[in-house]
Amino acid sequence: MENPHSERQAVLLERIVKNADKCTELILELNHCVEEIIRANAYVKTAADLATKYRKNVQYNLEATSATSSEPHQTPDQ
Repeated sequence: MENPHSERQAVLLERIVKNADKCTELILELNHCVEEIIRANAYVKTAADLATKYRKNVQYNLEATSATSSEPHQTPDQ
């Protein structure tokens, strides 16, 4: 005797497989979009890294300058 629920189970399984395929397709599309965004932001990241390094260099130079300027200045005849 055939399972009375087998037809309904087959329909439900078909729907599950169809939805899983759609999810897989959308995830692949999402990954593609994320890769495009990462490529587009590469120049922004480079600029941000350069700005950070510049800021650190400026800070270092300001500290070095203020340390030397706080030392007493000697005149040549002293």
